[in-house]
Amino acid sequence: MEDYNISRGKHFYTIGLSYKKADAEIRGHFSLSEEAKQNLLKQAKDEGIDGLIVTSTCNRTEIYGFAQHPFQLIKLLCEHTHGTVEEFEKVAYVYKNKEAISHMFRVGTGLDSQILGDFEIISQLKIAFVQSREAGVANPFFERLINAVIQASKRIKNETQISSGATSVSFASVQYILNNFEKPAEQNILLFGTGKIGRNTCENLVKHTKNHHITLINRTKDRAEKIAGKFDLLVKDYADLQAEIRQADILIVATGAQHPTITKDLIYNKKDLLILDLSIPKNVADDVQELEGVKLIHLDHLSQMTDETLERRKESIPQAKAIIAEIETEFNQWLETRKFAPTIKALKKKLKAMKDAEIDFQRRKITGFNDQQAEIISDRIIQKIMNHFANHLKGDSNTTDESLELIQKMFQLEEPVRK
Repeated sequence: MEDYNISRGKHFYTIGLSYKKADAEIRGHFSLSEEAKQNLLKQAKDEGIDGLIVTSTCNRTEIYGFAQHPFQLIKLLCEHTHGTVEEFEKVAYVYKNKEAISHMFRVGTGLDSQILGDFEIISQLKIAFVQSREAGVANPFFERLINAVIQASKRIKNETQISSGATSVSFASVQYILNNFEKPAEQNILLFGTGKIGRNTCENLVKHTKNHHITLINRTKDRAEKIAGKFDLLVKDYADLQAEIRQADILIVATGAQHPTITKDLIYNKKDLLILDLSIPKNVADDVQELEGVKLIHLDHLSQMTDETLERRKESIPQAKAIIAEIETEFNQWLETRKFAPTIKALKKKLKAMKDAEIDFQRRKITGFNDQQAEIISDRIIQKIMNHFANHLKGDSNTTDESLELIQKMFQLEEPVRK
């Protein structure tokens, strides 16, 4: 990427791990809290990295960034999570330059999601970009790339059936309930955690189960009350968690804690209890399965579901890929123009200096010389010349380097300064 004059970093990388090779436990080791993300971004800036985006979701943790070597980014990730370099190397992936760009398009459009057509990731990418911009590590390349991925995501959502029906892990949990309970509307459901996944799950529960025996608990009670008010549901204090679990037929856990919030000592049920853990890292201790009547399902199991809706979405994959190819090609064409941007800028500066010198000479030589008209005419001529050069350079990428060298030699331009 060093030829494109977009970063001090030599190459553009994507480093990360996802549900494809890393199980929930390993993904939990590399999960980034909001505080950890901010600390990582700050350290990146302190280390001179001028372009970097970080995402950490239930399905994946990724860093997109410019660096001399990918280990710079791997080291950043490991220093701000509980993961080790050895663990990372076993399950991770590293993409470079154009492959890294293609990967972001696949992720941002839901083609690489654990549940095909899950469009929640695009909002997470938007948030990640804003955080990077606020931290001072989002260069113009990232703004252009994120906007291109957003455009592709919108078109795929509007022009294909890949997002038909409800999507995401939150819907998968509700579908599991619908498939495993004869009368889902009559079950006592307790939802613990009302962050984004919790909110989406709650909405899907109300919509698809028609159940009004849903109780919400969140560490911050007013957040739960806002959601409960929308759907006329019951809210209980965090201190009531154990008592409410005892009354529940189904417990859905969607908290954002870094350690299990549901353990064996919280559960004293006299009836069967289904627990759906939608959290990364896992927020339900594995050993709760040892309790009689308790069944624990983690989001990795939920995400493996295949239903008619998902099968229908698969039919739209070729159309989605065609849209991505179109927009990705446009982005790469813009990227190619970055190669010659410094030369074009230097040429324009040189022509303007020649113009100013000539106008100054004619002003002294011609009585009643009209500066304003001379400026307008010469500026238009310069712009026409610049357009010809730019169109030539855009038109034949195979000879761009030769053309740039020739322009620099002809006009005796200074060598472009790299960032």
